[in-house]
Amino acid sequence: MIRRREFITVLGGAGSWPLAARAQQRAIPVIGFLSSTSVSGPGSLAFQKGLSRAGYVAGQNVIIEIREAEGRYDQLPALAADFVRRKANVIVAAGGLVSARAAIAATTTIPILFIAGFDPMKLGLVSSFNRPGGNATGVSIYTTELLAKRLELLRELMPRASRIAFLINADNVVSEIEADDVEMIARAAGLRLTIVKANAATGFEGAFSAAAADRADALLVSADPFFTNQRTRIVALAARHRIPAAYPWVEYVEAGGLMSYGPILMDAYEEVGVYAGRILQGERASDLPVQLPLRFELGINVGTAKALNLMVPRVTLLRADHLVD
Repeated sequence: MIRRREFITVLGGAGSWPLAARAQQRAIPVIGFLSSTSVSGPGSLAFQKGLSRAGYVAGQNVIIEIREAEGRYDQLPALAADFVRRKANVIVAAGGLVSARAAIAATTTIPILFIAGFDPMKLGLVSSFNRPGGNATGVSIYTTELLAKRLELLRELMPRASRIAFLINADNVVSEIEADDVEMIARAAGLRLTIVKANAATGFEGAFSAAAADRADALLVSADPFFTNQRTRIVALAARHRIPAAYPWVEYVEAGGLMSYGPILMDAYEEVGVYAGRILQGERASDLPVQLPLRFELGINVGTAKALNLMVPRVTLLRADHLVD
């Protein structure tokens, strides 16, 4: 089921009037928040923190409307079109390339702010990083470029690993690009790679069973937004199958995952909040440079490593930014 709700309701705010009626009565701007999954609490709070830096507070001088696809990516175009019909002032496309493309296809006039894991120039979202040119800008978190680093760190814990599984989303075209990249990385490292797939319809049991049947020594997990939202389930399955896994975000490690390496996801949400405020104040998306991550974190769950009978090298522990016992 596709969910429509108000950010401010989730956080203890206003009632349920239609967007257009509220905007007309209060004469305050409307931000449409389009998510390919479900909007997480930390992400929404980080976004509002950035928005507040520009002087905007949900329920006081801005209205935030949410549309959630909950992993059903084929629903995104209709949800984006709904924001266009309702004349939102800004559309925030959270949850990767699928959300960004849906929003950009829906409008060439409403400013769009994205959080994307790939190079937005290569994917045609912007003309350049410094001057995006169109009606879209945002944050590029370069998740795919870090796949080789995650594999390298995983092999520090498992130097004898020879078979690697890579979990991707069957519904996300970006995952196919990631799979090609990982295949080249694995081949160069002399590793055998198995691609296993999951999505909102099939769940994850089949993917983990396939990895186990192939006798994979370890698992890499795509930075797909739906996976991030389902991280507790993924981590639990990794534990059940006793397969060491490397993840894109520290949130997985906090949920019990073995290790992670990547940018700080909440920083991206906060920066998008800042940009939303600046656009509401009159700046144009075409003039706002695409932001890149400034901080990266290595996370290690020591308790999970012990449960898997893995010895984490001291040098790896010393490099870790986030340790969970």
